[in-house]
Amino acid sequence: MELFKRKTNIDFVKQMPLMVGISVVITVLSLISIGVKGFNFSIDFEGGTVLELQTPAAAGDVDEQRLREILTELGQPDASIVRVGEPAEHEFRISMRGSQEQDRELSVTLLKGMNQALGTDVVVKSVESVGPRVGSELRRNGVLAIVLSWVGILIYVWFRFEWQYAPGAVLALVHDVVFTAGLFSFFGWEFDMNVLAALLVIIGYSMNDTIVIYDRIRETVATRGTTELESVVNEAINSTLSRTILTSGVTQLVVIAQLLVGGPVLHGMALALFIGILIGTYSTVYVASAVMIWLARRYGHSVPAPKPERRARTRTSTT
Repeated sequence: MELFKRKTNIDFVKQMPLMVGISVVITVLSLISIGVKGFNFSIDFEGGTVLELQTPAAAGDVDEQRLREILTELGQPDASIVRVGEPAEHEFRISMRGSQEQDRELSVTLLKGMNQALGTDVVVKSVESVGPRVGSELRRNGVLAIVLSWVGILIYVWFRFEWQYAPGAVLALVHDVVFTAGLFSFFGWEFDMNVLAALLVIIGYSMNDTIVIYDRIRETVATRGTTELESVVNEAINSTLSRTILTSGVTQLVVIAQLLVGGPVLHGMALALFIGILIGTYSTVYVASAVMIWLARRYGHSVPAPKPERRARTRTSTT
């Protein structure tokens, strides 16, 4: 399936210096935000307790503001309260600092206080608690997983293509992860395990786009050589443009559905994927390809040996 009926002829290479400059600025700003502001880690990484509960009809029309007032009186002014399900069901998800590891009676004390404030017993759906030590280990393991994925991709692209291709692919992935994480840091969006999983998905998704374009570049270089490498890269990106837009567009439809109806639990993951797919498509075209061109021009680019053509069999006839 082709999105464009006519072959596109966009000069992507001409735009690369400007786009790379913008990417460098964005990456630096993202790193500054991460270093200065840090992340709004969820209890998955910081440690804490999550209560999912339902207020009975006898408690009246309880909303997030009423629960926040009660929790403030109980010593939890920074608790995060999210309504779950339909408003008529009065179900809430409460995330708060402090874990059962630090205070064994934390959840019991809070529930007793809420029951007294509301004049009835709330229905507890679930209680989850993560200690600060476990959260710290999850942070380290998450960073390690991302770094190892970069190293693995660097080695794979190096052997799959040539070494000039590998640094650009990895730099594009670093760009995608830092940009997405930088937005979560700057805007203070909650960073939980689902967001970390989304970052790993972004790495794989962006790598797939990069491999498609790299493969087309290598095929074209085998027949045209590297004298007109910029033209070859433009041709490769234009020839795969329909595929890139269609794949990203269809994937974004699923992500947008998650954003709209996935609920608060999946919201962070869907938001990270939405940003990552957009920036991953951009970096494949303007970052990975630009670095590959620069390395090939500076250090040389060995032309793959063309595939031998099959000779047509000829029949000899006798007279």
